[in-house]
Amino acid sequence: MKSTTIAAGILAFGLSAGMALAADPIVIKFSHVVAPNTPKGKGADKFKELAEKYTNGAVKVEIYPNSQLLKDKEELEALQLGAVQMLAPSLAKFGPLGIKEFEVFDLPYIFPDYDALHKVTKGAVGKELLDKLADKGIQGLAYWDNGFKIMSANSKINKPEDFLGLKMRIQSSKVLEAEMNALGAVPQVMAFSEVYQALQTGVVDGTENPPSNMYTQKMHEVQKFATNSNHGYLGYAVIVNKKFWDGLPQDVRTSLDKAMDESTDYANGIAKEENEKAMTAMKAAGTTQFHDLTEDELKLWRTTLAPVRKQMADRIGADLVKRTEAAAGTK
Repeated sequence: MKSTTIAAGILAFGLSAGMALAADPIVIKFSHVVAPNTPKGKGADKFKELAEKYTNGAVKVEIYPNSQLLKDKEELEALQLGAVQMLAPSLAKFGPLGIKEFEVFDLPYIFPDYDALHKVTKGAVGKELLDKLADKGIQGLAYWDNGFKIMSANSKINKPEDFLGLKMRIQSSKVLEAEMNALGAVPQVMAFSEVYQALQTGVVDGTENPPSNMYTQKMHEVQKFATNSNHGYLGYAVIVNKKFWDGLPQDVRTSLDKAMDESTDYANGIAKEENEKAMTAMKAAGTTQFHDLTEDELKLWRTTLAPVRKQMADRIGADLVKRTEAAAGTK
């Protein structure tokens, strides 16, 4: 019943938007949950531009940002049903889908920087994980960066003990749940589109996000404090319905692969810059007080969160964790 409702809702949306009027082009509905002016939003727009260009109009890409079409709780099921063709969900979404290995990306302090991260996403580990999606009817195309996360709350959170009892919103991830438990916080799983209101009304006390997500969703307007902990990474996998993808003419698929490669380079190239811009804008707004960790504070954060990696090794796969650490040069 739920699946039928989702499919029917999307169909109604498409008809109301006039999507059914364009019968000739191959339509790719690309849904995502963040704002257009984020790294993912800009990457999606770049893919649309290049896909339509390289296929000479044989493909029409329709972008639905900001959960206009689907909330993040619904989108993977909708893709598997074929009700939407393309998504770029956060990597944490694949754990609840049954591919727990993707939760390696959620582990705290596993990636020292973007270069280390890309040695994983562009290497054997990254490919191996994308290949696991095929059994779920999903074709993995690329990894897109957002960035490294900071913590925010309505009380100071400079030290791990400051989290004691705070209700912290997280994505649905056993690793993120363990992370908050290690800090003494109370993890609260919640759809991304609901976070601003939950922060505003006090349903949750704080959350974790890269600066670009925090800024574009205006969370800085309802969070008094933030700590630049850079404790974890938020990235996305661009995915398509496998049956749809396999059914495309070879020349169209080749052109879309080219468009995806170039839009991936573009999206990942701007991610760090977009987060730096967002941080500058939030500091200028003056509604949130930002704290940079001292060396001693950072050491304490790392020590507090280190057990999470060991705790989750059995769930994710100890060998995969070790190979990821080796590829990233994690100490």
